[in-house]
Amino acid sequence: MATNPISSPSTRSTREEQAAETAPICVLIFNSSDPCGAGGLSADISTISSVGGHALPVTCGAYARDTARIYEHFALDDEAVTEQARAVLEDIPVAAIKVGFIGGPANLAAVAEISSDYPNIPIISYMPDLSWWDDDKQDQYLDAFKELVLPQTSVLVGNHNTLWRWLLPDWEHSRSPTARDIAMAAEALEVPYVLVTGIPLPDQFVDNVLTTAQAVLGNSKYEMFDATFTGAGDTLSAALTALLATGNDLGVATLEALEYLDHSLDAGFRPGMGHYVPDRLFWAQPEDEADDEDADEAQASSSDDEPQTKSIEGFVIPSHDTKH
Repeated sequence: MATNPISSPSTRSTREEQAAETAPICVLIFNSSDPCGAGGLSADISTISSVGGHALPVTCGAYARDTARIYEHFALDDEAVTEQARAVLEDIPVAAIKVGFIGGPANLAAVAEISSDYPNIPIISYMPDLSWWDDDKQDQYLDAFKELVLPQTSVLVGNHNTLWRWLLPDWEHSRSPTARDIAMAAEALEVPYVLVTGIPLPDQFVDNVLTTAQAVLGNSKYEMFDATFTGAGDTLSAALTALLATGNDLGVATLEALEYLDHSLDAGFRPGMGHYVPDRLFWAQPEDEADDEDADEAQASSSDDEPQTKSIEGFVIPSHDTKH
């Protein structure tokens, strides 16, 4: 009678080691649930999965929203946020953390306390547009973010106008602040790197700049789309977090994250009556032969081009030591 062979302990150990080596990196996310799937945890999970990571989503609250506007946000209790995160962190090695919109100062304090226990895990913080929110709540949230989360942030991501109004509220020059101006304000709050997006350029182009207070490290220019999107910022910041988690250099990870976002927007769709949504699984859609030929030609024509955002010599994500 034939019997199934029994694996020896050494064989099982080898298989477990091989599985561990090929397993996707794990990214912890602090963000809110978005029922329309445009942004929030929906965007983070699909983006991180799309670029090869495994998302660990900590739900900090829930939006009441559709694809056109946000009506309300309901924050979870900070104890619920803490219990979710600590349960995961005590079980799974986390390579990077993304902080999105988490609803209130109490939750920001919880995230700051948790992350201070893991100073070697890089934190990528994304600040969305909060103009939909009550002024008082918005001010309290932004002030708490400055005090609690920014001192532990490795890379801050945000739209030029959003970061300008937040970090440089008393800007009095006739010109708009540059990305470096914003980075200098961020450095005063102990943020070493800033990715400023959506900087207006002539002829319907926008610039995206990775910078420190001392120098611009790279930039990528893209033509504006003739559509209004929801969820682009969450998509970009989640992609950057996952790419950094895999060990990519910050300059290279930024370039790849911006290219990923551009493809997602190019393939975007309009699921409802409001804004367009990025297609974060654009690569899984079937392509016709004409598209394949165009892609081959584009790749051949750009093969000799140097990326505008290059590797940063000696780059190491700095550990964050809590300052609160």
